[in-house]
Order: sequence, then structure tokens, then C-alpha cells
Amino acid sequence: MKIGLVRRGFSHTGGAESYLKRLGRALLDRGHQPTLYSTTDWPQAEWQYGKLVRIRASGPLDFAKAIQAFRHPDETLYSLERILECDCYRAGDGVHKCWLERRVAHEPGWRAFFRFLNRKHGEVLELERNMFEHGGARHVIANSRMVRNEIMNAFGYPGEKITVIYNGLPETHFKKKPQSRTEMRHHWGLRDKDVAILFAGSGWDRKGLKFAIQAVEGISHPSVHLLVAGKGKKQAYSSSRKVRLLGPVADMQSLLAAMDLFVLPTLYDPFSNACLEALSYGLPVVTTAANGFAEIIEPDVHGTVIERADNIAALSHALEQWLEPQRRLCAREQCTELARRYTMKSNVEQTLRVLEDAGSKN
Repeated sequence: MKIGLVRRGFSHTGGAESYLKRLGRALLDRGHQPTLYSTTDWPQAEWQYGKLVRIRASGPLDFAKAIQAFRHPDETLYSLERILECDCYRAGDGVHKCWLERRVAHEPGWRAFFRFLNRKHGEVLELERNMFEHGGARHVIANSRMVRNEIMNAFGYPGEKITVIYNGLPETHFKKKPQSRTEMRHHWGLRDKDVAILFAGSGWDRKGLKFAIQAVEGISHPSVHLLVAGKGKKQAYSSSRKVRLLGPVADMQSLLAAMDLFVLPTLYDPFSNACLEALSYGLPVVTTAANGFAEIIEPDVHGTVIERADNIAALSHALEQWLEPQRRLCAREQCTELARRYTMKSNVEQTLRVLEDAGSKN
């Protein structure tokens, strides 16, 4: 079966790129013929699983129109981008309409006004409506029930055409080299009595860093520290005795091994891989109901879920509940065990079944 895969743009550290390469290998192993449609920044050396078609496009709509011209008429088209038409669309970035609506509640009105005038946002919204309201996507893979419900409620898209497939970690992630937790804590400047809370990721506004900082600074415990890993505008965030802005971290394994707790008070996240990675290291996760990841954890066992990111009192209380060392120790094994259920191998196998079913109906 000929299968076209669609992804606009390229990042050496991108999760979507890693996912597509694993899927490409799995398609080849099953005897399928994958073709990747991307933009000119996708390196030829980074696609060894079939034909690579690189398209020059000035924006989302231009790229979507080009796909229509380039795709093979007999192939099953699986897109990770909002385009004009495909057999299956993976809504890994969530619902843009819903994200913008959530964002409006947390920013000045003038900023929201100019954002909705932005050409790129306009094109994405137009393509999204086409996918869900006008039948552009014949089937959808969502990475959480939250995203599935948003698609159904915002656009009236039929639920029976949406398959929920949660994100997964690569198998190599669970074969971590043994590391001394004590050594890792010393490496990151932590004392035995310190309680280290990690916030990791870029896009700090969306992921709620300011709320995490406010919550931690409101905790009276003298040895609580928030470590922030990732890129962002440091000048916009306070750095105090309790907060350390680390910048991009190459060795996330040693950092995760040194931590006690993970926090992500996100305004919107279809399914946070950072939370899943933290869980795999035995860290309880404190996050919001606006994170699809929250669906897989049992509150008070694997972490805590609060309703709103900007409820600082609730966020502080949730973090304080996990300051007790014995409670975190009891949760560690259960967190690790839960994470092991969500692997990239399982994700790819489920995706292949959806694609093969879609191909049989063409």
C-alpha cells in the first residue's frame, strides 16, 4: 500500500520528526511504500524510509494546496498538518480554535485582537474548519480524549471517526543507564533536604511558568526549589532563591533523576510528553485538566490535577501535598509502572491498524 505522510517543517529535536521516522520504518517492515511530503528544511539524510518530496511553501495554506498537487492519487494520505484533504489526520497539536479561546482568558484584549488578525492564525483556522466541518479529514487520530471531545464539540465532527491513541516513549527510554540519584542531585547543586520541583519545556506562557513560580514562592517550606529547563524570555520571569532558570538542558536524564516532583500548570496541552517522561522517572506530576496527559493518571497516586492554571492557591496546595518524602517514595514505583504502559511501539502499532483500515476503504 502506498502511504503518504505529511509534516511541514523540521526540527532535530522534534517529537513529531522522531515519531514519523519510527512510523516510516514500521511501514517499510510491513511491506508498505511510504512517501514523506515536507518542506525544504527537511534534510534528505533524515529520511531513509522511502521517497522524500520537499515543497517550497510560504505558509500553511500554500503548503496545503501544494500537497494536493504533489500527492499520488492511489496513496493513503496521513497528515500531521492541517491540510485540504487526507484519509487520516493526526491532531497531535490539538485544536487551534480551542487553544486561542483558552488563551484569550489569560491575556490583554488588545493582544487577542491582533492575534486573530494574524494571517498565519487565520490560515490555520480556515484549514482546521475544512478538516472537521467540511470533511477534509476522513478519519482523525487524537492523542487524548480531551482533543477528541474538542473536535466533536467545536465542529460537530462524528465521534465514531476519531480514534484516541495516546503518545508513547521510545523503548530505549526504559533502558536507562543506572544513575546514582545522590550523585545526580549533587551535580545539580541540591542538598539532601531539598525538595526539587522541575518545570520543563519551551513556550513558557502557554505552559504556565508564571503560575508555577507564583505557587512555589508561596510555599513556606524553606528548602523547596523550582528548576526550570527550556528556552524562554528569562527577563519576563522572576528568578529568586527558590527559582533557578537553567536554560536548555542537554542531559535531561540526569536532571530528571535528581528531581522529586514535576509541575506543568499548562493553559493548553493536547498530551504533554514532558509529563510522561517525568512519570517514567517516578516523579509525581502536578498539572491541569487542560492537559490531555491528565487523563492517564490517578489523582493522589501518580500526581494531582487542578482545574485552572491560574488558581495559585490550588496549585500551591497541590505541590505542598507532595512535600512529604514518604508519600513521594510510595508513588515512585507506581509512576514508573504507569509510564511503561505508554510506549512508542504501542502507539505505532495502533496507528498502523488505523492506516491499513483507511487504505482498505480507498
